[in-house]
Amino acid sequence: MDNVLEWICSADVALEWQVKRDLLGLSESEWRPVRARIETHGWGKELLSKQDTDGQWAGGSFAPSDATAAEFKENRQPWTATAFVLDELREMGLEPGCDAAKRTVELVGDNCKWDEGGQRFWDGETEECINGRTVSSGVYFGVDVHSIVQRLLGEVQSDGGWNCDRHRGSVRSSFDSTINVLEGLLAYEIAHGATPELTAARKSGEEYLLQRSLFKRLSTGAVVDATYLQLTYPRRYAYDVLRGLEYFRAAHLSAGGKAKPDARLAEAIGIVRQKKKADGKWQQEREFKGRHWLKYGDVGESSQWLTLKALRVLGWWDDASQ
Repeated sequence: MDNVLEWICSADVALEWQVKRDLLGLSESEWRPVRARIETHGWGKELLSKQDTDGQWAGGSFAPSDATAAEFKENRQPWTATAFVLDELREMGLEPGCDAAKRTVELVGDNCKWDEGGQRFWDGETEECINGRTVSSGVYFGVDVHSIVQRLLGEVQSDGGWNCDRHRGSVRSSFDSTINVLEGLLAYEIAHGATPELTAARKSGEEYLLQRSLFKRLSTGAVVDATYLQLTYPRRYAYDVLRGLEYFRAAHLSAGGKAKPDARLAEAIGIVRQKKKADGKWQQEREFKGRHWLKYGDVGESSQWLTLKALRVLGWWDDASQ
């Protein structure tokens, strides 16, 4: 194992098992025991220790029970509530069948209600980006989220993607909403099988991103948003080119990985490749203000999460493009 991989593994078992599986190609018998430790060690243990007795985090679904309007107005949205913690535990790889996960799924289903509408957590919220992540977490932890998927399939915009502002009259898709929904639909398709409607919706969302090279305006070719080129972790709701590439890697592998990746990904691949520092690491380039349980690094610092993700995507691209 080289120094960069050792450095990634040194951060936490949540990264170590992914290095062993995805970067070193070790057998399941070698990475599975490491993954099993997430429940009782490091970041996973820390997040689980913050859980309320009713299964929620910070007393809320999307926002903590003590969240203030000022926090949102001043771009300090808190990230300590249930939905965002489930995202983090899912990305860490907490075993869905472990005691903590099973207990959480049941308690969240019984006690957690969405701030918008008061519906049960696993029934979904009203916004597409939130529902996309809820589908991802539901599928991961073994919850029936079919009704949310059906709703998302009926919310595709005419340009192929999704937008959380659709209910406010928006007729254009957004990169942020689209990537959240695509991730959820792909997870659902992998778990439950494809249907013509599901595949068509997912392909339309993919085409929305591909037509725009994962970061450009279709009309002018200009960069849609400078933040799309800034790598960050945790991503929360936000899109960036690495997140887009991670989706296309997962989709390609789920389809068997035999065909060459779409050439329209090449420019985004080049952007990620160019961000590699001389020491072989990638840096945190953006962060979200607001309360959080865990801090994985500061802007300008080398990031173990981002280095893992970049190496995984670039390795896939290089192998699949030969």
